[in-house]
Amino acid sequence: MAVIHPHPEAKPPAAGEKSGVLRFALFGDPVGHSLSPAMHRAAYAAMGLKASYEALRVEAAGEIVPLMKSLGLDGAGVTIPHKEAVIPFLDEVTTAARSIGAVNTISKRGEGFVGDNTDWLGAAGELAEHVPIRGGTFAVLGAGGMARAAVFAILERGGMPVIFNRHADRAAALAREFRCLSLPLAALADFRAEALINTTPVGMYPRTEVSPVAAELLTNFRLVLDAVYNPRTTKLLRDAAAAGCVAVSGVGLFLRQGAEQLRIWTGREAPWEVMRRVVLAALPE
Repeated sequence: MAVIHPHPEAKPPAAGEKSGVLRFALFGDPVGHSLSPAMHRAAYAAMGLKASYEALRVEAAGEIVPLMKSLGLDGAGVTIPHKEAVIPFLDEVTTAARSIGAVNTISKRGEGFVGDNTDWLGAAGELAEHVPIRGGTFAVLGAGGMARAAVFAILERGGMPVIFNRHADRAAALAREFRCLSLPLAALADFRAEALINTTPVGMYPRTEVSPVAAELLTNFRLVLDAVYNPRTTKLLRDAAAAGCVAVSGVGLFLRQGAEQLRIWTGREAPWEVMRRVVLAALPE
């Protein structure tokens, strides 16, 4: 059986709760740091939706769909470490999610569950906000679900991703899959690119004083985007700003992927400013 630990703010669905209430959740391990519940709940209130959203710590990806059924969920977010592992348990996967090889969004469709990926749209949108993607070279640090989304986004928008990971074999396998390049992590010392994208959880709350990249290497990049959003300014971003880089927090990426989830689940545009205010108010600098 899965081990489920509710988010500190989570409230279990009330027995006999009347129909018409949409139910959503986030599944991952850990999830205690996540601002998805606060962001989504604020959005639902602003949209006038009767909806709930809980964050549940689940150790086994294979338990996600059974839990969605037993809890009567209409949709769910998926985070570390289940984005790749959940795919075989879904009834259907969208073309983009299948190409990426990772799912961060699940929707109930009839009696089945469909996997999608909004991380790549978040990455593409946030990068394009700050730097031209087409024709650029981008160092992608990591080899997990978020790395897959970032690599896919860069390729879709006409850029060239180069994958770096502490486990060189994982980076090489991912590069073969996407038909792009990978290099050993040590090669970052001599590698120059338009941007560096950190897709690893290094620097995430509560271990906020660590960085995945030595500060002296950051002068090789014009822009540094950290997919970590909690804290808002990670050590990597502080070092990047000190090195003269454009330092971009993961908050924008987080908001973009969440807004797209809302659109998929409800068919309506998300209240962006409401979501942004809630997330920024909850985050330490």
